[in-house]
Amino acid sequence: MPLTETQARNAKPRERAYKLSDSEGLFLLVQPNGTKLWRMKYRHSGKEKLLSFGAYPAVGISAARERRAEAKALLIQGQDPMQSKGQSQREELETFEAVAKRWHDNRKSALNPAHAERVWSRLERDVFPALGHKPISDITAPDVLAMIREIEKRGALDISRRAKQGVGQVFQFAIACGLAANDPTTHLRGALKPRPRVQHMSRLPLSELPAFLEKLRCYQEEGERRSAITRDAVMFALLTWVRTKELRFAVKSEFEGLNGSEPIWRIPAHRMKMGREHLVPLSAQATAIAKKMIASSPGDYLFPGTHPDKPISENTMIYALYRLGYHSRQTVHGFRGLASTWANEQLVEFGKPAIWIRRYHEDWVEMQLAHSDKDEVRSAYNAAEYLTPRRLMMQDWADFLNGGTVVDIKRGRKRAA
Repeated sequence: MPLTETQARNAKPRERAYKLSDSEGLFLLVQPNGTKLWRMKYRHSGKEKLLSFGAYPAVGISAARERRAEAKALLIQGQDPMQSKGQSQREELETFEAVAKRWHDNRKSALNPAHAERVWSRLERDVFPALGHKPISDITAPDVLAMIREIEKRGALDISRRAKQGVGQVFQFAIACGLAANDPTTHLRGALKPRPRVQHMSRLPLSELPAFLEKLRCYQEEGERRSAITRDAVMFALLTWVRTKELRFAVKSEFEGLNGSEPIWRIPAHRMKMGREHLVPLSAQATAIAKKMIASSPGDYLFPGTHPDKPISENTMIYALYRLGYHSRQTVHGFRGLASTWANEQLVEFGKPAIWIRRYHEDWVEMQLAHSDKDEVRSAYNAAEYLTPRRLMMQDWADFLNGGTVVDIKRGRKRAA
């Protein structure tokens, strides 16, 4: 039944956009903000498309039906109404890039600024060159797949998936706004190249850690001072669970409260993988190393290289592990997995009859590792979250490295470190 003036006038906004159908593809799209937009769905050359006829009540029902009739006449002649006079401005406003800009502006206030910048940069680099200039309602699944194939040629399989996800989110926004009829990315399931099997960084079993630490304490290389810097850098990485880059470029000004009860290493956002500031609570053992290096090292870097104005090189620590006999058995990055394994195996006895529960909450462990949370709302966290329990956890880890005990999660009993 055709739409009536009363129905159009009295239509109230809802939580999500909805349609009031007229006839022959014409409908009124009622937006959550109360805006009412005339749209016409049609097919041309096998593609489903949408025309925009303006907003109600500026464009009344009669005027919208007249425009629908004009569009139908063009279709009978084999022409695409979208390409007719008067549609060029609509096309410019509703290209994929234009809609993506509206989508991004709509959501970026809820995102970490660095994450929002990465999302937009990925679209600019990989998506817009292929899809940005096209009217969003014209884009098909093969168009998106062709764009993805270009990314896959670089071997960037993780980026290709993120690009597909971003395109899909833009289309979901466009569908809600009445600018597209479907999301072409939903038809790409199984079409993307599979990720290669993840190769985890090499790490020792916890039982071999005491022998490794003893070898590290005796480490010698070309000079006594260089040996001490390398040894302390490796130990500091083990004590703090940070990534190699985060440690190499550490500067003395990032360390706070070293003479107090709550020493902190404040790593700036630009050096973090996830683009947000990270606070590392320092154990007494880590604090001792930081204080020693600040007092004895020239320049600004906590662990200087062969020149005081340059940081320790990226190969210095891994080569030290090679010299200690741990080639292919332990990497510096693998310390993070080693520490995570330890933290997740710590149990405490609770209740009667006795049950074993985790000593450290998984969120503390993930926060200490500065891992990204897939939930974007949750990831916009305060950098100091869980700081107190993480400080206790890191001190327990440092004490364990000095010969404490660990609880076997499988057997539920303590064993010597």
